[in-house]
Amino acid sequence: MSKQAYELRVSQPNQWSRAHVVPFVIFMSMLLLLQFGGELFKWDHPAAPWWRRWPEQWIYPLQTLICLTYLIKHWRFYEFRWNLKWSLIGIVFGAIGIGFWLLPTMIYDHLHLTDETSGWLKWLGVKQRIDGFDPGVFSQPSAYWFSLVMRFVRATIVVALIEEIFWRGFLMRFIADMDGSYWKLPFGKHTWRAFVVCTFAFTIAHAPVDYTAALIYGSLTYLLCIISKNLGACVIMHATANFFMGCFIIAYGKFGLW
Repeated sequence: MSKQAYELRVSQPNQWSRAHVVPFVIFMSMLLLLQFGGELFKWDHPAAPWWRRWPEQWIYPLQTLICLTYLIKHWRFYEFRWNLKWSLIGIVFGAIGIGFWLLPTMIYDHLHLTDETSGWLKWLGVKQRIDGFDPGVFSQPSAYWFSLVMRFVRATIVVALIEEIFWRGFLMRFIADMDGSYWKLPFGKHTWRAFVVCTFAFTIAHAPVDYTAALIYGSLTYLLCIISKNLGACVIMHATANFFMGCFIIAYGKFGLW
């Protein structure tokens, strides 16, 4: 952390907070719009135009472009400290973390299950995961590839940046020193309160089927954060995990993971 960056954080706390929180709020607001408002204009009928039949196919790209524009405009507020060593370690952490995320649906297939699970299998998130965002709804190659590429851009760039900027860049500091000047804290400062709150919040921000995986993944990201003191490493971890997950989804048709 440079002395200049520290002085800017301390002297402009509101600007730094907005830059870290607003993109996450925009992103989550558009998810809620799709979840609760999508039914207002959704028409699941063969005669319906694509934008009404599959509203996620235009809401997700719009969400991606709006959030990416905001991130670029406020890039100066983010201290990534890109580093080859920690970026490579972030890739390893990302591969391990997403392995835990994909394991439940792999177990489902390995056990040759066909119905909904119950008991501890359901609790662990063991499920088929085939129903979800599918770029294959488009028969035109150009529409298919646009949908797929934008989905990868959203997952590997926008989501990775927004979530790590918010969870690790802002919330960890805020939870660690809510009554003080939390922007004075260095990135990656460990407190048990920050670990519990951030990991719990990260977990419940996902679907219940992913709670166990998100708890493990969030804990691994927290570990990388406190040992690397490097936001860039956390972003690389998240981007790697989402990239591998996207490849897995396309290869095995597990669109419910999206």
